[in-house]
Amino acid sequence: MSTALVLGGGGVAGIAWEIGVLDALARAGIDLTSADRIIGTSAGAAVGAQLRTGESLDSLCARQLVPAEQTAELQVESSLDALIEQFAACFEGAPDAIEVRRRLGAVALSAPTVDEGARLAVIESRLASHEWSDRELLVTAVDAFTGEFKVFDRHSGVPLVSAVAASCAVPGIWPPVTIGETRFIDGGVRSGSNADLAEGCDIVVMISPFAGGFGPTADVEAASLREQGAIVEVIAADESSTAAFGTNVLDPATRGPSLREGRRQGASEVERIAKVWP
Repeated sequence: MSTALVLGGGGVAGIAWEIGVLDALARAGIDLTSADRIIGTSAGAAVGAQLRTGESLDSLCARQLVPAEQTAELQVESSLDALIEQFAACFEGAPDAIEVRRRLGAVALSAPTVDEGARLAVIESRLASHEWSDRELLVTAVDAFTGEFKVFDRHSGVPLVSAVAASCAVPGIWPPVTIGETRFIDGGVRSGSNADLAEGCDIVVMISPFAGGFGPTADVEAASLREQGAIVEVIAADESSTAAFGTNVLDPATRGPSLREGRRQGASEVERIAKVWP
């Protein structure tokens, strides 16, 4: 039975929460990190890469509890409310999803942000190794100029750090990432989870800090996979977890509370996930 772990977007809060969920399940004997395929979008790309590069969950949990000022994480000073208004405007009159993504790319390309090199340094600091694993990891991104969806893996010829940074490049917040002759933005502008990439796998567990966002919801994606014959379970952040994320999921201060809520929620999901995970 082939397995897939789908890790969705959710900022630094989402990274900590996903790690907490995985840690609680692992402590109960359910090792989702053993999945044959890991699909990572935005925050999930960072977590997926961390898992595939071999860092232990204990170490990853400990990282979330280090004070922000002692890490390479950057504080976001942009207005999230203004950004949401910009995002909403990208949908007005757009003929299709690709055009929406192209407009979001234009927002990203024109926005004043930190230097691309400084952002890459943050991603580098999150990863114990900067080399792709031999085990399957799919990292999602979107071409900022064309709106086309892109999936990076170990065969793409793209450095792991660049691929993860591209997937985490929230339009208007972080700079688009230069890969080859183009630049890429957050894979979450196509879908919060991009779970359709799990097609062909027999068992799929989706961990989604946000069940909604751009594109189809986690539940819709799960239903589509089930129609194709897969066994699918979705772990979406509950009310208490969402409260821990606060109003700014990009704030490094959310990491500790989000980790704790992830562990709590992961522990509550043990029985359900144990029924399907081999």
